[in-house]
Amino acid sequence: MICYRQEVSIENVCATCCYKVEPGDPNPLFLEEAGRVLRAGGTVAFPTETVYGLGADATNPAAISRIFAAKGRPLDNPLIVHIADWHQIDMLTLKAPPALYELGRRFWPGPLTLVVPRHPDVPPEVSAGLPTVAVRWPAHPVAEALIRAAGVPLAAPSANRSGKPSPTNAEHVKQDLEGMIDVILDGGPTGVGVESTVLDLTRTPPMILRPGGVTREMLEEVLGPVDTAAGLENETDPPPSPGMKYRHYAPDSPLVLLEGEPREMVEQARRVLGRVHAEGRRAGLLGSREMLEELPSGDGGPDFRCSLGSREDLEQVAANLYQALRLTDEMRLDLVLVESFPERGIGAAIMNRLRRAAFR
Repeated sequence: MICYRQEVSIENVCATCCYKVEPGDPNPLFLEEAGRVLRAGGTVAFPTETVYGLGADATNPAAISRIFAAKGRPLDNPLIVHIADWHQIDMLTLKAPPALYELGRRFWPGPLTLVVPRHPDVPPEVSAGLPTVAVRWPAHPVAEALIRAAGVPLAAPSANRSGKPSPTNAEHVKQDLEGMIDVILDGGPTGVGVESTVLDLTRTPPMILRPGGVTREMLEEVLGPVDTAAGLENETDPPPSPGMKYRHYAPDSPLVLLEGEPREMVEQARRVLGRVHAEGRRAGLLGSREMLEELPSGDGGPDFRCSLGSREDLEQVAANLYQALRLTDEMRLDLVLVESFPERGIGAAIMNRLRRAAFR
């Protein structure tokens, strides 16, 4: 059961409690209770500037196992550890590369995760047994306050069932994890809308393992050239970053990416819609405002249409993406068509997520 409560009673806690918190002035009683749950080995979903995370004490192997169980997450898929204090870096790595501090001064708090050598005291469950650990400092007042209330770094993947679109509001968390976790902190919708960039600092040059809100162009302003991972070197090994090995971010219905120039994508959509409708099936279309103007509903058009924003505003597209993917599940469609977007700036993150969602 999910319950919204205005008063905290430690003696009477429901299966999953949801506390409404104002990002600008989070209730310290709610944070204190959530921190107590985390110190006791429990799980708390909380907002970040990217998506909602599912947090547990990163120093407690039993607590970490509860994350994997709630999400149905493969054990070889590593977690990101969230901090809210520079001193917590020393708990996670003995050999922080100088680039960590250079990038941290520029982008932390913010949507950048850095992969560094793992401290021997960090449970290997966090990193799927790898000798590295992924670290980030989220730029959300509720996330920062929660980490400080817990008094420990928090291991926190996205707060959704494994493989599903990531949650950008508390309602998404409830849809996926009701009754499976202890507390949800409802801080309203998130901002960036796609997960953090993951940059591996154990390689030379550093390598982007997952694109996100901090773009390659922004990183290269600080570091010079960086590489981009083309895929896993060995599909049987644990991936060095979340979002690399498995199908992710996917709606229930099969997802088909439209590709090419805008006019070509419109024609592709018309052909696919014609075939789907001829078979008596239903299809939806997620695309830019410009594409949806070319493909109105009715007369052979999509059965469900959702605008992600203008093709010229990729930040808006990123912020709307997961909400739109979840809406397609409510419509119970047979097929979902999605427009492709330019891979400049945050467009690289958008296309990374869509390709993973379409991966079979």
